[in-house]
Amino acid sequence: MFIPVLLFITGLVLLISGGDWFVDGATGIAHHFHIPELLIGATVVSIGTTLPEVMVSATSALGGHGEIAYGNAIGSIICNTSLIAAITVAVRPGKVEKKSLISPVLFFVAAAVFYAFVAYSTGHFSRISGIVLLTVFVIYMVYTVLQMKNGPQTNTSADDSEEESCSIAKNILFLVLGAGLIAVGADLLVDNGTLIAQALGVPESVIALTFVALGTSLPELVTAITSLLKGHSSLSLGNIIGANLFNLVLVSGVSVALSPFDIPSSSTIAGKNASLVLDIPLMFFVMMFLTLPALIRGKLSRVQGIVLLVIYVSYCIFQFTM
Repeated sequence: MFIPVLLFITGLVLLISGGDWFVDGATGIAHHFHIPELLIGATVVSIGTTLPEVMVSATSALGGHGEIAYGNAIGSIICNTSLIAAITVAVRPGKVEKKSLISPVLFFVAAAVFYAFVAYSTGHFSRISGIVLLTVFVIYMVYTVLQMKNGPQTNTSADDSEEESCSIAKNILFLVLGAGLIAVGADLLVDNGTLIAQALGVPESVIALTFVALGTSLPELVTAITSLLKGHSSLSLGNIIGANLFNLVLVSGVSVALSPFDIPSSSTIAGKNASLVLDIPLMFFVMMFLTLPALIRGKLSRVQGIVLLVIYVSYCIFQFTM
């Protein structure tokens, strides 16, 4: 028991340190190129924090456990939105730059509509659907890079160029090292937290619902909390929206392209597939509840965060009792 506890604490320390470096590097890059923090959060930061989901889902799909790959992607979106983003909004609501929010939200809606169409019409994710999702990911990244290139540019003198090169290199190093520490820390925390839970006699269903389901979203949670503490709430919001998009187009895309699978049908609600009745509709609802007010009014309210937290708690309770 001593070694799992020690590794659990080590994972926690790595997560905290990695989150600190990751946010510093991301905000440094955003400021250097005069790119909105929300946009950086929705691209570079989101890819880094989505790495655990990619690894877990791809491994699960290849191992013939498509239900884990499927549940990990949808479950992470619900968790990211109604727990992690909810904490950010409840603690520090405020104004949002609508222009930077439009493209990631529209891409998410397009990908989610396609994902739902496949789920409801065929009940099976083929390799072609995986390739389509990955294509959406590539289009989004190309579009975002072009947005960044067309953004405001600054003129720098030759004397400043060397100093700026060192600065951007340092920020990239912080970003990469931070992402690595977060990935390793999350892995240690999940694996050893599960061992500790098992040793204490916690039921397998509770372990799956907490450590496994929430585990791959720990990087987003750490990034959100670190961003809040450093006063970069826009980076946190952008990270959540970007991570949700990447859960659909990158995590699911890679998993399905590697190993096609059927929609899980092990649990039902009123005789209907629970995922089709609850999970996918809830995914749509929490994302729209978070983003529509921001797109319309240009700001987020504390009420939104509280309502989303209530939804997540209710969802977890329902999962326990279903």
